[in-house]
Amino acid sequence: MSDLLERLRGRGWRMTAQRRVVAEVLDGEHVHLTADEVHARAVERLPEISRATVYNTLGELVTLGEVLEVSTDRRVKRYDPNAHRPHQHLVCARCGAIRDVHPAGDPLADLPDSERFGFTVSDVEVTYRGTCPACAAA
Repeated sequence: MSDLLERLRGRGWRMTAQRRVVAEVLDGEHVHLTADEVHARAVERLPEISRATVYNTLGELVTLGEVLEVSTDRRVKRYDPNAHRPHQHLVCARCGAIRDVHPAGDPLADLPDSERFGFTVSDVEVTYRGTCPACAAA
């Protein structure tokens, strides 16, 4: 389970009803929602919340470093509250389901010096693709 709400409270983030609802929608394990999905779920809890408020709150959470913007299909951005635990993503090529994974080893160490071209590498993003069990069974 993500600890997003606890992290935000610990930072003294002003917790309005709208912000709290967005954070609650994002809180959890393997959460990778689009802004529209966050808005739709937030409206279920707080009908008067606007799309602009959701987008602004997501932008603020990303700026704070409390939520990651993830783009696994190079089209739509998804929001991942698992910002403080290093991980990669496993994506179903059929349905688009995304799971957080924690592979063994250090992906930075896997890049040989000859392939770094003088760069000082500070971060790695790896996306594993495959077929989830539900799609494989269909």
